[in-house]
Amino acid sequence: MDRLTSMAVFVKAVDLGSFAAAAAALDLSGPMVGKHVRYLEERLGVRLINRTTRRQSITEFGRAYYERCRIVLAEAEAADALVAEQLSQPRGRLRVTMPALLGKHCVAPILLELAQHYPELELDLSFNDRIVDLADDGYDLAIRTGKLEDKTGVMARRVARHRMVVCASPSYLEKHGRPRDLDDLGCHHAVVYSRPGWVHSWLFPRQGRPPAEVAPANRLRLDDLDAIADAATAGMGLAWLPSWLVRERIQAGSLVPLLADHPGHVFDNYVLWLQTPYLPSKIRVAIDALAAALPEYMT
Repeated sequence: MDRLTSMAVFVKAVDLGSFAAAAAALDLSGPMVGKHVRYLEERLGVRLINRTTRRQSITEFGRAYYERCRIVLAEAEAADALVAEQLSQPRGRLRVTMPALLGKHCVAPILLELAQHYPELELDLSFNDRIVDLADDGYDLAIRTGKLEDKTGVMARRVARHRMVVCASPSYLEKHGRPRDLDDLGCHHAVVYSRPGWVHSWLFPRQGRPPAEVAPANRLRLDDLDAIADAATAGMGLAWLPSWLVRERIQAGSLVPLLADHPGHVFDNYVLWLQTPYLPSKIRVAIDALAAALPEYMT
């Protein structure tokens, strides 16, 4: 006999208080319920239920076994539900938070295509540079760039990398010349990314050492990368920008990449989610889609 089936019959008999009630609930005959219970007792070598023609009572060992059987059966049902979830179409609301520009240019197109493929999937996307707490703010996924904090209960997968590019417009280079190395940057104007009280240094990798940090002279400090790209395109100075943001401008010739002998700093891009016994299919397919498609957007 199947042990899980016999456990289920035993638990039902205990829950309902009689073999007859269990038989009716499970659409079995009374003798078949007794057969399942005897199978367990013979396999274990102990009596689980004391029974007479008038009443039944669970033994002390039977009570302990009953509690364990309930746990086993619940886990078996959860395992079946997991398989059903994994094989089912992704559905329901998927909440994702991401940096504003990276999300708009690179992440959102992938997730929107995913939603087209799965009609029962709902998207709730937040374009925000604020670092949110996945649990407290109720998000399924978060997109992050750069170094991550080691946080208990949060899983991370690197899904892409992007390189930073020093660039300028042809008009700026015609007027001010082209920097040849990092030391030349001090002779040029720059449009830099800043937040209140903080200006992001430009980073350049060095073999076996921490990256070189350059803080070029600047009079334009902006907190929006798109605005920096616009200012650089207008000839206002050099800019240090993600390759994915300036790719089309470089292809069109409105911006020119510089310092070819100094490869740009590389940032890792991650997707984060809360640790869970199993991932709902909506989260799993979103992570896989980002890992497959995001690198193409980052070149």
